[in-house]
Amino acid sequence: MKRWAIFFGLFIIVVIILADTGHLGKLGLIYAFPGGHWVGHFVLFGLLSFVVDLSVFEARPHSDHKRDAVIASSILALFVGIEEFSQRFFPTRHSEPLDFVFSCLGIAFFAWLAVRLKT
Repeated sequence: MKRWAIFFGLFIIVVIILADTGHLGKLGLIYAFPGGHWVGHFVLFGLLSFVVDLSVFEARPHSDHKRDAVIASSILALFVGIEEFSQRFFPTRHSEPLDFVFSCLGIAFFAWLAVRLKT
């Protein structure tokens, strides 16, 4: 599971770099329907949360998974917030609080799902 977390984290970093430089290409189709990018925030960061949480659970099998999920999700939300704020410095990006809200909702929902799967 650790490899999936690393792979998916790198994938999201590549997507962020492509968005920051205005080179999303076909991935930009998510903006084609109203609210599509919010679905993208929810799903992408949610899935990242899911694989990170499962990786943490594997690494710490006897710990409190709820506590681990809260810690991992909080750290992930902090990085997502920093990334969302950094968009203010790129002419091709728009920093919107609602993007951060949907990212955090995805992180929370998929963290809950990971805990439910492992308890």
